Formats: sequence, structure tokens, C-alpha cells
Amino acid sequence: MNEKENIQDKKQFLNTDEKWEIIDGISEEVVTRGERRHTLSEVLSDLTVKPLYGLPLAAAVLFGFWSFFGSFAGLFTDGFAVPAFDKHILPWLQSIFPNEGSVLYWIFVGDPAAGTAFEAFGVLTTGLFVAVGVVLPAVIAFYFILAILEDSGYLPRLAVMMDTVFHRIGLHGFAIVPTILSLGCNVPGVMASRTLETKKQRFMMMTLLSVFIPCGAQIGVMNALIPQYAGLIILYLFGGFFLTGALMNILIPGESPEILVDVPPFRTPMASNVGSKLWTRVKSFFKIAIPFVLAGVLIIQVLYWFGIINWLGTVFEPLLTTWFGVPAETSGPLVAGFMRKGLAVGLLGGIEMSTGQLITSIVIISLYFPCLATFIMLLKEGGIKTILKSLVVLTGSVFLYGGLMRVIVNLVGI
Repeated sequence: MNEKENIQDKKQFLNTDEKWEIIDGISEEVVTRGERRHTLSEVLSDLTVKPLYGLPLAAAVLFGFWSFFGSFAGLFTDGFAVPAFDKHILPWLQSIFPNEGSVLYWIFVGDPAAGTAFEAFGVLTTGLFVAVGVVLPAVIAFYFILAILEDSGYLPRLAVMMDTVFHRIGLHGFAIVPTILSLGCNVPGVMASRTLETKKQRFMMMTLLSVFIPCGAQIGVMNALIPQYAGLIILYLFGGFFLTGALMNILIPGESPEILVDVPPFRTPMASNVGSKLWTRVKSFFKIAIPFVLAGVLIIQVLYWFGIINWLGTVFEPLLTTWFGVPAETSGPLVAGFMRKGLAVGLLGGIEMSTGQLITSIVIISLYFPCLATFIMLLKEGGIKTILKSLVVLTGSVFLYGGLMRVIVNLVGI
């Protein structure tokens, strides 16, 4: 009988204590014990999910996100796009385009007397300037940081930290993901809402995103027009997001289950992953957003030429000037907003108004209706019933928060 068979034979007669003695003896020979030391990655991982440290860290991350976003977009727009369009592209188009003053000239080049691409309001001048010079750098900056946060594993930690806040309005912490995506573009944000568990949560998320969350294009243009107030406008819209969400949670029946999310270890972002995600999203912007911006300028120019915008201004003037306190000319950007909200906010820069009126107009455009791409996505994800219910929330939000914004700017005196 060999040694292995001898041990097997002995096991039949061993009691529990003797078996554990054998186990302890084996473990002493094969297990190496030492002092456990946490790595920097593990320490950061622990800190990011503890409220005492995680909330200040989340605030710091989001502040850094916003600072990079504003700095990069502003540097590109002011340092490169403005000189390129105003000194080279606009004069070149004005010189080569035939029949100055014709319908086609006004539509594609804009005002012959314009000194800047922003004021010209043509498809090839203002349209390209807003799309490429203002919106594109904002989108690149946003998706670059988002890709880093995704690849590092920080987003699930942010979801854990935000769970308590979102749970108070009937959602859970993972709702932060579609919210952040919507800050780049509402379309992927609405698509990401399908990951939420219940029908109630999905409806609430899609509606709140399409009404209150400004896309990267809007934020980029806001930052260009009124950089000192852009952050306050976003905070105001987020306030409406949570107040309306709390009301919807009370009025809409349904369950709000607890969060269950896998928190991966921290990783160093890989350049290839970040580059791939950034390119995929920017490519989508070129395919979807830029055509909508150019089409929006085209439609608005045609409507202006035939006097339809002036007619709309006359029709809506009582509402715009009395309840919201903004010029009747705001009706033009409101029409453009259905094509692309970033374009609509950009068009406000060409209307004579006070800073307070500009702020109120931006809030109204943010609230009043989702852009066409978001509208189609809402229809696809939720159906016609979701659209109709969302319109009820939207209508109430426009009148409530738009009117309140006018009161605030009057009290502040801007």
C-alpha cells in the first residue's frame, strides 16, 4: 500500500479535530502570511463610496469636469474659430457668392453688411460657425472627460454616492449615468434610461432629461454668450429637475427599487479605449447634430424671408413680453430650437435684449420643447402616450420656471 492510500485509509478513522489539525499543518507549509498593505487605488476606491469623503470628491470631480469643459471650449472658440470665421471664411464667402442681396445669398451667406459670422445668420456662416466653432469643441471636451471617467471605473462610484439624492425623487443612483450623458446630448441620455428597472422610473427619467438637462451644444453656446451666468443657469435647471421629479414621484404610481450596481476596481484609463469612445461619439455628432444645425438655419432663414417668423412674433408677443418678459423676436430662436437647441441659444445673441432677458430666454428654450432628434427618440422609447404625458410636464414647467426666472432676474436687477 503506497503513502497516498495509507492517508486515505487513515481519514476514515479521524475525528473532526484531527482533520482540522491536518488542515492547519498543510496551511502552515503553503500559506505565506504578512502585513496587508492597501494600495493607493484601493484607498481611493474606499474613499469614493463613503459619504464623508465621497461627496466632496464627487463635487471636486464635477467642478474639474466643468472647468475643463469651459476652458477648452472657450479657448478653441475664441482663439481659433472666431478669427478663422470672421477674418477669413466670412469675407471669402461674401466675395465669391454671386448675386449679393438675392434670396440664395441671404439664406446661405446671410446679411452682406455683417462683420462677424455670428451676425451674418447664413447656413454657411452662422450655421457652420455655431456647429463647428462653438458646439464641436464643447462636445469633444465633454466626451473626452466622460470617456476617462468611464474607463477609470469612477461612474459606478458616482452612482453609489448619488443614490440617496436620486432616491428622494423616485429614481436611484444609476440615474446619474443618463443624466451625465444628456449633458453631452439628450439622445443617448434618453436611450440610457432603458436600463432603469420600472416603467415609472423610465418615464420620469426620459421626461426630466428632455425638459431640464441642457445638452453640450447649449452649454457651449451659453458659455460663449454669458460665461458668468452659465453655471447659475444650469444650477437653476437642475433645481427644476429635482423639484419636478419629487412632484412626479408623488403623482405617478409605481415602485422605485433600490440600487444594485457592480463597483469595479479603479483602473488607469487606457488611451486606446478613451480615443475609441471619443471618436465614436464625435463621429455620431457629425452625422446627426451638424445636419440638424444647418437645416435649422436654413428653415429659419426661409421663414424669415417669407415673414412667417415676424408673424409668429406678433402672435406670441403678448405671452413672451408679459409672462416671460422677453422680446417678441425670441419666437425665431424658439422655432429653431425644435431643430437644435444649441442653435436656438446661439441665435439669441443676435437679438437686442438685456442680460436678464437673455438669461430668461435661454431658460425658456431649454425647457420649452425637446429638439427633433430627442423627440424622435422619446417616441421610439416610450411611444405616443409617453410623448403626450411628457408634454403635460413640459407645458407646466415652461410656464412655472420660465415665469419664475423673470421674477428672479427682475429682483436681482440684471
